[in-house]
This record gives sequence, C-alpha cells and structure tokens, in this order.
Amino acid sequence: MRRQISIPLAALAGIPLIASPALASPALASPALASPALASPALASPALASPASGSTINVDRGGHARTVKFTARHDGEAFIHFKASAPGVSWATPFKESAIVSISVDGRRVTDLLVPTSSPIDRSLALGSVRRGKHKVTFTFTRGNVARVKLARTRVTESNDPAMRYAPIVVGRSLPDPNQNAYTDAPLIAWHETLPATTPGHKFYEYSVVWSNEDGGTDTPALMARWGRTTDIEWIYRVEVDAKGRRVDSGVYQAANHQTLKFSGKYQGTHPILQTCTLNNNMCDQVGNESLRFFLDSTPGKPADRAREVVMDRQPWTYQIMAQEMIREGKIENPSSPATEAVGDQRTYLFIEFAKTTGAPTGTGSGPGVALGIKLKNDATLYRSDHDQPTWSIERDIPAATTVELPAGKTTADIESITAIRRPLGTGDNGAPSTVTSINRGFFLDKNYLPTPSTLTWQGSVTLTPQSPTAVLWHS
Repeated sequence: MRRQISIPLAALAGIPLIASPALASPALASPALASPALASPALASPALASPASGSTINVDRGGHARTVKFTARHDGEAFIHFKASAPGVSWATPFKESAIVSISVDGRRVTDLLVPTSSPIDRSLALGSVRRGKHKVTFTFTRGNVARVKLARTRVTESNDPAMRYAPIVVGRSLPDPNQNAYTDAPLIAWHETLPATTPGHKFYEYSVVWSNEDGGTDTPALMARWGRTTDIEWIYRVEVDAKGRRVDSGVYQAANHQTLKFSGKYQGTHPILQTCTLNNNMCDQVGNESLRFFLDSTPGKPADRAREVVMDRQPWTYQIMAQEMIREGKIENPSSPATEAVGDQRTYLFIEFAKTTGAPTGTGSGPGVALGIKLKNDATLYRSDHDQPTWSIERDIPAATTVELPAGKTTADIESITAIRRPLGTGDNGAPSTVTSINRGFFLDKNYLPTPSTLTWQGSVTLTPQSPTAVLWHS
C-alpha cells in the first residue's frame, strides 16, 4: 500500500545541505553489510537555492540545484512523481533527444531522470529506502542542449509493499559512451510481477523494464510482427522471498545471451545494482564506468490475462518515444508500403493483442504459430501481421501483441474483418491445433504517435487445424 507524504515547497534558502550532488556517490555495500537506510553524507557544501512555493519545480541548465523536503511517517521505500517536460527537447531530433536531471536524497545520488519530450509526461521514480523523519530531495541539471526541465505536480509517496524493497537499480549502458542511454535504448518504465515458488509460503518477485528500442537482437520488422512494438521489454532481476518477505538468496538476473545467472553484485541498501551491458539490453551484475543510473518505479503490476505491452498502454507517451527513435535512427521505410517487410510509418499499423493456446501434436514436424490478417472494406488484399514469413507468426501461448501494416490513412472504421491464420513455424507440420480465444485491444497511433482509444475487442473460441487453418474472428 502506498501513502502520500506531504512535501512543502516553501523556500529553503539558508539551510545548509551536506554532500553536494556532484560529489556524492551511490553506496555500493556488500549484501551482508547493506542497510536499507540511506547513509548520511560526510562532506558539507554551501546552501543550495530552493524553489519558491508552488507546484512546479524549474531545474535550469547552469543554474542552482533545486530542493524540496518531505517527512516520511515510517521507515520504508519512497517514490517521487511529477509531470516532466523540457521545452526544446525532442527524442526525434539529433543532439536534442533529452535532458537529464540528477536526483539526490539527503545529499546522496539515487537516480537520474531522463526527459525525452517538451510535452509534460507522467514520470515516477524510486528514491530508495528512507528512515522515518525529515528528508531533502535535490534536483540538478546535468545534461542536455536545452535551458530548463519543468517538474509539475511534484509529490512524494511512501510504500510498505515488500516487493519494493528489492527493486533493482539499472546503471546506463556504456558501449562505449557512458551517456548512451540519453539518446538511444533508454529505460522508460518498469513493473514487477509476483510469481509462485515451490517452497510453501515462498514467492518470487520479478522486475522488468521497457527500453525505447534495442540496437541489437531482434531486427525491427520482426519486432513489429512478433512483439507488436519496437521497444524492448526484458525481465532483469528475480528474487525469492519467504513468508515474511525476507530475501532467501541474492536472486538471479538476465545476463548476456538471455542467460539466467546468480546475482553476485553490489547493493544500495537492499536494492541490487545492475548495468545494461549488451546492445539488446541484457544485464551485468558488475558495474563499470557509471554515468547514468535509472531507479524506475517498479510498483505497477501486469494483469495475468494481458500481454506485457499493457504496461506501455498505460503510459501512452512510450509509443511516441518508440516511434521517434525509429525515425531519428533511419529505421522507417519512406514511402511506407504494406507490401514490403520493412517497417513503415508506425501510424499506419493496427496495434493488436490476442490470446491463443496450442493443443497436442498429432504427428511430427514443426509446431504452428498464429498470425492475424486484416481485410479492409472495398479492398481484396489480406494484410498479414507476419508478412507471410513463417517465423514471424506468434508461437507463445500467452496473451501476445502484434501489428498489421495497412495503407496510410486507414482507421478502425475501414476494417471489414480480422482473420486468424494458423501456419507451421518451420519444416513439416505436427498437426497441433491452435485455439484463439480473444482480441484484447486494437488501436492506431494518432498524428503525434500516441495511441487512439481501442475499439476492437472479441471473446470466443475458434480452433484452427491443418485442414481448417483460417477463421474470421471479428467483422464490422
């Protein structure tokens, strides 16, 4: 459960702060010595200017750091929320992709805030473990070719959710530029899931992150077909806890080549510190060359009956950043054509999520995947999510997102029907049936690359077989 903490924004000028954010470094304690409290810094610095009373904090390039104070009613995890914007910033524009603000608590740096847009977007970051009592949050402009970052409706909350005790901190990728995530493959949002464990009373907490893209790994057309996006979504850390919420061991993380390895790195308090260290956003537990760090709020969960992309649906601005990175990096076909496999203007795609299951095989050969086909009114073409590529259909038996590219200017009002298509993923066909049970949502991106309201849903049960490999799920 999370409660809001009062944070008066009255001026704090004249109150000396200790440990300048520029000098403070994160605690890198060993697991045995880690303390959930943020240690008090030891060095004194001059007083920092503070914002005038009000709901918006302006953090200026080359200006004084800004501070706010809050009072924690209990020991626990603290979080900060605001509508963040940076006039002049655009993730689509080279050298103006973002502005970075460093955030410290009681003089100790805890996270960076990446602001990728000039329009206000909801951001939520973790501040880590705090003791009951008074604390100061300090904001310092550290990177960006713009004059100001605006943080509106700033508020601090605290949580007693035990899952938040172990949420990981992600140090930015350094291949080789330590500021690389300020302009490519940026960590945007995070969430966690609670999973069952074999030991009675135990459970796992698993933490995942959405990045704006991946410079390695799955190619862009396959991302759109197989995952319904060009962001990258990965679980990064998983830990087992007992019935009292105590960590059983150090946990595991997703390492290079998607290996699951035991975590043996350092902690800040109870929070493991990982670093993005591959071009497809896998993790290392040994941190080097730290410049940026991302302590994203992992409080949100994911419904079991929805695809992972639902966490993006809740934060529509993530689609805009996704599309802008594709444009800036030259990954968009121009002019767009649904007849080619190349990714076109992402505003021409239907973003759709569906659920299906695969039955038992009746023979040998490859198993089936399912693709979706869109038939438009007054158009004989069946536009397919897999572009007729066998490995681009959906194999996984969990709710899955995909996309279908259509001619420019089409909307849901132009769709006549949606068809499910069963096809083997490789050589031969093992005969297993595929049963499609729902379409959970379907939307286009608007002119600003933000999702429009979903107007396409369907519930039912349609079984596809080698003898009957297609079926209409929805029609207007």
